[in-house]
Amino acid sequence: MRITVASGKGGTGKTTVATSLAISLALNNPALPPLFLDCDVEAPNAHLFLKPAFKDKKDVSILIPSIDESKCTGCGRCADVCEYHAIAVLNNKVLVFPQLCHGCGSCTLICPTKAIREVPNVMGVLESGITPLDINFAHGIMNIGEPMAVPVIQQLKKWAAPQPGQVVIVDAPPGTSCPVVESARGADFLLLVTEPTPFGLHDLKLAAQVAKELGIPVGVIINREGIGNASVENFCETQGLPILMRIPYDLAIAKGTAQGQALPEIYPKYTLLFQQLFAEISRMVVHQ
Repeated sequence: MRITVASGKGGTGKTTVATSLAISLALNNPALPPLFLDCDVEAPNAHLFLKPAFKDKKDVSILIPSIDESKCTGCGRCADVCEYHAIAVLNNKVLVFPQLCHGCGSCTLICPTKAIREVPNVMGVLESGITPLDINFAHGIMNIGEPMAVPVIQQLKKWAAPQPGQVVIVDAPPGTSCPVVESARGADFLLLVTEPTPFGLHDLKLAAQVAKELGIPVGVIINREGIGNASVENFCETQGLPILMRIPYDLAIAKGTAQGQALPEIYPKYTLLFQQLFAEISRMVVHQ
């Protein structure tokens, strides 16, 4: 089973929930702990909670065009075919903008003089390792200034393949843009973490719409319960979104997470609560 933990906005406690779920499942089934993928490749931080010992590393790259000026006639067909305007032709001079290139290869295929070859453009790095609880952990880290997270997430999901029967927990980026959609693609369940505030409600609505468009069953966790009002709860009720857990606003939790502790480490009772959460998710997936 693949569970993606997401949130419409940042700072709701998404990574806290994802890592706590992973720890609880590892304690429940030490023979086959989960695979954890931190897909928040612009600012990964799940390793601060799970503390893996990294062993493997791999560069992430996409193929971008390189122009052989001795063969190029400046016909402009490469620029015409590029949907992302990553190539421009000015005065018979071909200009390539690597930050806009999606690596589709159309320009290489269409060039009549074979003046374009593809060269790798390194966008970031993937790292993997094992945590103290034997959780298989992997994350991606984008290079500073890179504008596209999706290729890094795609390669991370392919690189870190689960074992048969292994639960996969995906910590998605915040928001509802393309990186979130890619992180959720292929998931059996989408767990949305929100908070009872106007911002939390606004972005929960967007995230719930993404789940609907993807056709993924969804459940909600309300974090920091007690700081706002009942608007999030009312929205979930009207939309038929099940609230699977409520985490109160608690100073001890705030201090603990700031120090890199997951909920089961702060309050051991959450180990059982997250195991029960997983059991409920499993039932919902089976009966969808």
